[in-house]
Amino acid sequence: MVDTTGSVRLGGPDQDTACLVPLVEITATGHGRLWSGERFIETAVGERLVYRDHETAASAGGGRRTTIRLTDPVTGLMAEVLLETGAGTGTRSRSTHPQNRSTRPQSRRTPAGFLRARVRLVNEGSAPVRLESVSTLTLGGVAEGALDGLTLHWADNDWLAECRWRQAPFRDQVVPLSRSAHGHEGRGCFERHSQGSWSTGRHLPVAALTDRDGRAWLWQIESSAGWRFETGEREGAAYVALFGPDDAHHQWQHTLAPGQEFTTVPAVLVRAETGGLDAAFGVLTDYRRSIRRDHPDLHALPVIYNDYMNTLMGDPTTERLLPLIESAAAAGAEVFVIDAGWYDDDAQGWWDAVGAWEPARNRFPGGLPKLLDTIRSHGMTPGLWLEPEVVGVRSPLARTLPDEAFFRRGGLRVTEHGRHHLDLRHPAARAHLDEVVDRLVGDWGVGYLKLDYNINIGPGTQNGPESPGAGLLGHHRAHLDWLASVLDRHPGLVLENCGSGGLRMDYAQLTLAQVQSTSDQQDLLRYPPIAAAAPTAVTPEQAAVWAYPQPHFSPDEVAFTLTGALLGRIHLSGFLHLMSAGQFALVRSAISVYRDIRREIQDAHPFWPLGLPGWEDPWITQGLRTEDGTLLTVWRREPPAGTAAPGVLTIPLPHLRGSRPTPVVLYPAGSDCTTQWDRDRGLLTVRLPRPDTAVLLRLATGTARFQTVTWA
Repeated sequence: MVDTTGSVRLGGPDQDTACLVPLVEITATGHGRLWSGERFIETAVGERLVYRDHETAASAGGGRRTTIRLTDPVTGLMAEVLLETGAGTGTRSRSTHPQNRSTRPQSRRTPAGFLRARVRLVNEGSAPVRLESVSTLTLGGVAEGALDGLTLHWADNDWLAECRWRQAPFRDQVVPLSRSAHGHEGRGCFERHSQGSWSTGRHLPVAALTDRDGRAWLWQIESSAGWRFETGEREGAAYVALFGPDDAHHQWQHTLAPGQEFTTVPAVLVRAETGGLDAAFGVLTDYRRSIRRDHPDLHALPVIYNDYMNTLMGDPTTERLLPLIESAAAAGAEVFVIDAGWYDDDAQGWWDAVGAWEPARNRFPGGLPKLLDTIRSHGMTPGLWLEPEVVGVRSPLARTLPDEAFFRRGGLRVTEHGRHHLDLRHPAARAHLDEVVDRLVGDWGVGYLKLDYNINIGPGTQNGPESPGAGLLGHHRAHLDWLASVLDRHPGLVLENCGSGGLRMDYAQLTLAQVQSTSDQQDLLRYPPIAAAAPTAVTPEQAAVWAYPQPHFSPDEVAFTLTGALLGRIHLSGFLHLMSAGQFALVRSAISVYRDIRREIQDAHPFWPLGLPGWEDPWITQGLRTEDGTLLTVWRREPPAGTAAPGVLTIPLPHLRGSRPTPVVLYPAGSDCTTQWDRDRGLLTVRLPRPDTAVLLRLATGTARFQTVTWA
């Protein structure tokens, strides 16, 4: 809406404009906030921006695309706000991501209930403007007059402990301050932000508000180079503000000379009128599918074997790999990935010597290409691990590439954990990586690259007068452009995004990468809360979950590690060739089940009947609602010391209330799990007699999709 001053704010016609927030909030040197504090709203520039014009058109997916232009008479800044809304379930779309150069149409539903935003700033004035923060999307008026009933949800993220969701009453984080007694809003807010180049090294760029009536407001920021969100109170209602990098948290400043422009990172806000978080994540899942680049892998979902986790651990040789190749193929794998170490001929170790990506002759007497041929001869696509953005300090490339091809701060090359970091804006850095990929893929026939990222390089790089945060954003955008160009040259190549597991798990990367590593967690009993919550961060069909059965495992342990991967992208590992016939049969059975259900996964909506899992929860559930029914994984773990958990669990499935589903154990076959269905109350009772066991169930019946609303 446009108020009497010309200010534009998102809101409904019946809302009090005092609780709404200007459509764009900007801080710039010399133009700060009108009320000082921790909040990045109520900015001088944001309050001055006035409506110029707008246009609305139908988007390619059947939704609406609205462009609103605002101007600041003092600085001369023009803000062009692009808002894209969903068109309603059932329409088809092509991906709208700027890096999507695929000409193939995507058979994807464009979901109702989302609002995606980007902001382009142009300096139309006569003097430079030094930006310090720019919002991508702001929304006020949330739960107006009903803040006591709001719940705040956010996710902590760490190495080996990804996707740990938290929740708290909104009023525990944003306490009432008796505003009427003071005449001012508070100075604080609830905020989360990234730190350095691991975009999800501390938190996910995803969070939500829910109310008691089942409404949900869920948001996602799409950046690998700095992000921040805040929520707080404004005039008796909640507000949400989403940002890319800023000066205070990311050392980001960007100077716009007259005529220059800057575009923010994208962000999206999902609104569900009923169904709470499950409904909102259903919409967000469809939205994520609609923005990513289409690829055959996302429809086929081949089974991946990777030699690393709890198996070769970065020490591959021809002798060690040959039996793994044979047993992986026999188990039903369709991709075989040789992980780290294939380039290591260095007596001092490879960590700080990487960069050239040449095969180690001592490891592969017949040559690595010959081993890749062996993988192909077993009916599998060969894959290799690569960490493209780093060069070890002992690598020859650290001396032959120019200083300008690396991250630098204060004129000095940055070093972190024995590595330098390439700046892909430099032509020498990009040419080096193009040569490597074209050799591995074009000459050797590698069809799968696991792209890892194992250092946090800090705030960024300085190329001349730029700020470190601006340098990181520049590299990040060049990195996305490079990934897109790789897929342009090699359209069948599959890219896995990995950042020491899930430490760069964002939808800037995932619009281009087909697969996302969810964790490096090596303890099978610690993985369930990560696997169950992974669909909050990534679509199920992109979420790679390790399954690493071993010869010393009991049958329950073999089934436990395999069951947890069946509703995502199974990442098989383990010494399969040393297993007994019974153990190997359990592996083959799991792969067979996965092949049967994988066509359902690519269009399914995730849900969590018991809520999002806690790290120590003894019982964890996660399901997928598909066109064919409901798939449900149930884990039972040993409870923490000093506590007890019964072997029977009652699971609410309200979307099946009144129906007569037939619960069937898909895996493991022969499980002693028993179930009972209460049709009238929509309750499934599951009995697992022993702890540290898991099952995958199917409840076959027609199910309706979540009902959501369209943004007006």
